[in-house]
Amino acid sequence: MDPPSRPRDTPLNIAILLNSYRSRLLPAIRASYVRTIGAVEPTAKLVFFEPANRGEFPDPSAFDLIVLGGGNVDPRKNHPWILSVHAFLTRLVAQHPSQKILGICWGHQTISRVFGGKVVEALRPEMGVATVNLTEKGCDFFPEAAALGSFRLQQHHRREVAVAAPGFSQLAHGNQCLLNAEGTILTFQGHPEKDAETARLRMHDSSRWFGFDSLDEKLWAKLQEMIEMEHDGDMVWRRIMEWVREPIAAAKASPHGRKTKI
Repeated sequence: MDPPSRPRDTPLNIAILLNSYRSRLLPAIRASYVRTIGAVEPTAKLVFFEPANRGEFPDPSAFDLIVLGGGNVDPRKNHPWILSVHAFLTRLVAQHPSQKILGICWGHQTISRVFGGKVVEALRPEMGVATVNLTEKGCDFFPEAAALGSFRLQQHHRREVAVAAPGFSQLAHGNQCLLNAEGTILTFQGHPEKDAETARLRMHDSSRWFGFDSLDEKLWAKLQEMIEMEHDGDMVWRRIMEWVREPIAAAKASPHGRKTKI
């Protein structure tokens, strides 16, 4: 059965898929989710899953939100565990059409790929806090950001969604934030779950992504400055939690909204 809409005073159960191979950074990534979600939803219960390492997936009936998080592998690959994530997502949407699903970075790209979008190498990788410019629909969806028409998030990616999947609308320009027609799948290229503490752990990627020399103090200081900038992760998580609790509109006839037997 699909989860019912949740009253505001009811704790949310959130499943988070960490789509990375074993890494010394996984505990820090988990802690970052706990800190950033806990700052706006302190009663939420978070349960973590590692498809690449343990082949495990959540039971949708036990969760109000399922998050497909970031990863340390190219989402265009067809490794067996990646195909298992694709199969899980396809079954999830078909069998639980009211389930709220959130995609972040690798999850954003993977959701786009599964439903017919296109993921490509970015012309320039992004790292550090950057501005996300909202569309008109995005301003409606994020009222706290409507006055500026934008918000800022930590970025850490070298691939991007070039073409959104059919049925997904841009809430931000450049496919930086997408929402499906049914309002059940929300995805971000940026990282609301990352704070500066976590972002600093990946500064070493700058050497291979940008050709930075780690001994170049000026470039290193500039990157650290970008990582330390203020961002709107709290605002984005507040809106996500509101969205999770919002009732689902009447089902629309679409490939992503039909309930099918698998």
